[in-house]
Amino acid sequence: MAISYSGLAAFHAVAEAESFTGAAKARNVSQPTLSAQVRTLEDAYGVRLFDRVGRQIKLTPLGQSLFVITARLFAAEDEAQSLLAGTRTLQRGHLRIAADSATHVMAALARMREKYPGLTFSLTIGNSSEVVDQIMDFSADVAITARQSSDPRLHTLKLRSDRLVAFVSSRHPLAGHDSIPIEAFAGQDIVLRERGSITRETFEARLSEAGITPANLLEVQSREAVREAVAAGFGIGVTFDAEFRPDPLLKRLIVSGVDLAVGEYAVCRAERRRIPLVRGFFETVQEFVTAEAERAR
Repeated sequence: MAISYSGLAAFHAVAEAESFTGAAKARNVSQPTLSAQVRTLEDAYGVRLFDRVGRQIKLTPLGQSLFVITARLFAAEDEAQSLLAGTRTLQRGHLRIAADSATHVMAALARMREKYPGLTFSLTIGNSSEVVDQIMDFSADVAITARQSSDPRLHTLKLRSDRLVAFVSSRHPLAGHDSIPIEAFAGQDIVLRERGSITRETFEARLSEAGITPANLLEVQSREAVREAVAAGFGIGVTFDAEFRPDPLLKRLIVSGVDLAVGEYAVCRAERRRIPLVRGFFETVQEFVTAEAERAR
């Protein structure tokens, strides 16, 4: 049985919008037409792709599996269209960006907006693992992350290196120092991001390598919460040097005796790197990093 393209397209639109109404508006068709296309697809195979409760819909397990496939299908369609269009000027389009820090991506986005004023952007912030997951499941077109990956499905460009630094409350006993050895963390309370954060993974790995055991670990869900907890005296925080903002309530500390360098990478699905929007993003962030390096000389 030949599968219905219109049925797949209708299903994908509804799954992406999480709404029949939103999908109908996005595709500029009536909701009854869209509903009929999805129902025809379900009836043809005797399956249920959505659970419908009033106006709420939710993908069934089978629907979730199909959504992964249709995401690849329509991403390939976009790539084919872009390839055939050649080097058409980026006059319009929407780029979905995921990043593990707004600090790492916002300046590059501003530069891209200057080059291509007709584009629109959406930005989601998460930890490094979440950001890579969004690229893998096609929820984002490109990403900026500190997580290096050797996955052949990903195209990765190293942009620059940063390092982790510690910071404490201005009332903390270590606040009188400008730098501390890694051994100073022994028996100390530490405030870190949730698991999946490259900051946490890197720092815990370095503590383990040095054979250092801290006292208590407070886990929080955002960089802002780490700063607030450290300022309130809950322990020593760790962050990227570029992300630390001077604050009279906080003292930044260089950590000596350990390599805390971490790379920053632009990432996309390998098969999507030639799409003009994605290619334009990679070219722009590379130009930005090159300009920053030249200014630093």
